[in-house]
Amino acid sequence: MNFEDCIKFANENPVAYLATMEGDQPRVRAFLAWFADKTGFYFQTGAVKEIVNQLKANPKLEVCYFEPKTGGSGTMMRISGIAEFIDDRAMKAKAIADRPFLKSFGFTPDHPGLILFRIAKGHALFWTMETNLEPKKPIQFG
Repeated sequence: MNFEDCIKFANENPVAYLATMEGDQPRVRAFLAWFADKTGFYFQTGAVKEIVNQLKANPKLEVCYFEPKTGGSGTMMRISGIAEFIDDRAMKAKAIADRPFLKSFGFTPDHPGLILFRIAKGHALFWTMETNLEPKKPIQFG
């Protein structure tokens, strides 16, 4: 497995579980990842969401993407890294073009409530039931 495999897996399985910290309490939630490419794993949210303040206080996060298989098995990819906030009008316009539902929340490329972030540096781990007991093989990126 390499970083290209990570990008492909994330784009094919965009429903992910994103974990942050709030003080000493972990917080996890399902998230619809925006996209992944050679520059990182991208997400969009609203400024009113608790995740924004959690990431500002502690930018470390982990995201788990999962591809289920029949019979309870499947493939999991965990991405660990640091959240980088993106304040770029062109990227916000792309988010709105890719996700038209954002307009229904009143978001525009200039709206301060539209928050973009990415994981540009970190590592990925793949897991399957078949490789469950094998040593981990981190894939570094960024």
